[in-house]
Amino acid sequence: MAFDRDISDVQNWMNMFRWVVKLIRDDYGISEEKLTRHAQIETDLGLSLEQTEEVLDILATSFSIRFPAGTLDEIVKFEEMCMLASWLHGLYKRPEFLGAAYVSTAAALNPRAQAG
Repeated sequence: MAFDRDISDVQNWMNMFRWVVKLIRDDYGISEEKLTRHAQIETDLGLSLEQTEEVLDILATSFSIRFPAGTLDEIVKFEEMCMLASWLHGLYKRPEFLGAAYVSTAAALNPRAQAG
């Protein structure tokens, strides 16, 4: 998996969502029909824990963001992964599904994360 992915078109949350769809489609062979906002990462998409960690690593490297420990406990749906990455990159307001302790740690690690 190459980490030199073009992110120049990612200007908002929906661009991030589409970018992650392409990543998972191309790298893991999951059809776009399954990559819906409400798809559960493990059960609907079939990504293993290791594959989900790889996706987070690619997001972290590509967008210069840092996911704190416990990230996999905070996200269940595909949409949540995209919203979280968007927030950490400064493209989206703080997702409401995140726990307060996680938010504090994540914001401290990612200065672009908006307090909203």
